[in-house]
Amino acid sequence: MTAGNPYTTQLSPHVHAYVQPDGGWCVNNAGFVSAGGSTLLIDTAATLRRAHALREAVLAAGVPLPRTVVNTHHHGDHTYGNSVFLPDATVIGHDACRSEVLAAGRQLHLMWPQTDFGDVSITAPDLTYSERLTVHVGGTEVRLIHPGVAHTIGDTIVHLPEQRIVFTGDLVFQGGTPFIAMGSLSGSLRALRMLRGLSTDTVVPGHGPVTDPSAFDATERYLRFVADTAADGHARGLSPLEKARLTDLGEFAGLRESERLVANLHRAYAELDGLPEGSPLDPVVVFGDMTAMNGGVPVACHA
Repeated sequence: MTAGNPYTTQLSPHVHAYVQPDGGWCVNNAGFVSAGGSTLLIDTAATLRRAHALREAVLAAGVPLPRTVVNTHHHGDHTYGNSVFLPDATVIGHDACRSEVLAAGRQLHLMWPQTDFGDVSITAPDLTYSERLTVHVGGTEVRLIHPGVAHTIGDTIVHLPEQRIVFTGDLVFQGGTPFIAMGSLSGSLRALRMLRGLSTDTVVPGHGPVTDPSAFDATERYLRFVADTAADGHARGLSPLEKARLTDLGEFAGLRESERLVANLHRAYAELDGLPEGSPLDPVVVFGDMTAMNGGVPVACHA
């Protein structure tokens, strides 16, 4: 169901992005940094088949297999393939990323039972941090930064200051609709301010093609649109689904996964109701409403 084959693009002498088109549900990006005889991998993939293809892409670039894997957050499309790189690699993530990986288990299998994920061994980060952590890959400095609750409660920004490259995880969906149902609307806006404060020319989003910092502005415009839409619907006593069905997407109509609007409204409504950022929402209700927005057809995993 994907629009094309995964490809590797070199961003600097020691940094590569691994892009999986079309960037829709379950089809994420990864990347790797290799210098001084060691390699750090950023995220894995949703299926064992895709994770093994990522492994082969690392080898095809002429660099060693990773000794370190960084997970930008807990979702299975970014973590299911962790075990493919064991036992040689240490997996790093935010404290909450570890707990959420363990709590979620084979969540994607439950959501998309027809997808061949393979015999996934759930592998959580075994090295965690709370706010910031710096990893040195040879002479390359890799900064891991927790932006607070944003896409999820355990996100990690991977910043390479010397190369002016940032891997955002799912804080940015290039060409796709942002998804904040498991995190925070206000926190996502704060995360964008943090991203703007970094020295960055090249942005590797969690999904979609490599881009530049203009992606931060595009993401913020959408999130503010969600905030305004939610405020109006909430004040009028409309449910998130009712409000989403009445909403003209305008400039955002061309984004993939437009059904995510209703999920994002659920999160925005929760915050308007005073619930803490990252408070769990009922996934049955959220994905049920996205199915309704999708014309009654469940959202499809593209992996």
